[in-house]
Amino acid sequence: MLRTFLRSLRSGPVAVQLRRFVAVGTATAGVQMLLLWLFVDAAALNYLIGATISIEITIVLTYILNNAWTFKAKQNTGTVSYLVGLVKTNVIRGTAIPIQLGVLYGLVEWVTVPYLAANAVGIVVSGLYRFVLDARWTWG
Repeated sequence: MLRTFLRSLRSGPVAVQLRRFVAVGTATAGVQMLLLWLFVDAAALNYLIGATISIEITIVLTYILNNAWTFKAKQNTGTVSYLVGLVKTNVIRGTAIPIQLGVLYGLVEWVTVPYLAANAVGIVVSGLYRFVLDARWTWG
């Protein structure tokens, strides 16, 4: 069963979704990093507060892009379906926020990694978690 799942990540419909998910995630991670930098360096917010705000903004952007492209075959259409999907992805990604913030905090405070680099690691660490839950629940 595990071997079949791992093979499906290399070829087939799950592989296409995963590649698109990574492309959307990479683009929105760039937006999140820019927002984080603006909140911390330009607006002088604490890096954890700035990260929380930038994460929530990119959750909405990511949903819009994933719904339109990554999960186009299972796209949430219509006002109610679209909003229910947005709530579902917020729940999933909301549960990933502590993972990302925990990695961010740990790397900044205990390992003295610069906050932007630490945030990038947090995005990657929580990425697979978000993909699995979004694929199975938000668009499942």
